[in-house]
Amino acid sequence: MNQFNDWKKNLDHFFGQDFFSEFEGFMKPSIPQINLYQYDNELLCMVNVPGMSHPRNVDVVVDHATLTLTGRIEINHRGGHQLKSEIATGTFERSIDLPFPVRSDKIDATYKHGLLIIQLHRFISDSTKQKPIRIRHLEDE
Repeated sequence: MNQFNDWKKNLDHFFGQDFFSEFEGFMKPSIPQINLYQYDNELLCMVNVPGMSHPRNVDVVVDHATLTLTGRIEINHRGGHQLKSEIATGTFERSIDLPFPVRSDKIDATYKHGLLIIQLHRFISDSTKQKPIRIRHLEDE
């Protein structure tokens, strides 16, 4: 690991401060991992949150056509030296652009076996609903 840090410092020195940090997002997996499915007027978002003991550890916020998740993934281990690390852990904040605005008053979220499932419904404003137009009759004068 020390060789990697030395290599990183040399790149930063040669290309400019924090050169390598611009590439870290490409190398680190996004947490939490998300699958998003679209149905006619609904979205189903499945969020992989391993090691979460209780769903209160994640905040789910919907703002128009953006879903934001914040929380912490912790995998507690006692003693021992970690030999492999493939499960991303730590605090996270992730925003997902949704394909359409959703209703903030009709969100269903459940958590079971490490999956947070969020069901969202399309927001259809009164102005976009089709309704008959009243025709005023203007008499000839």
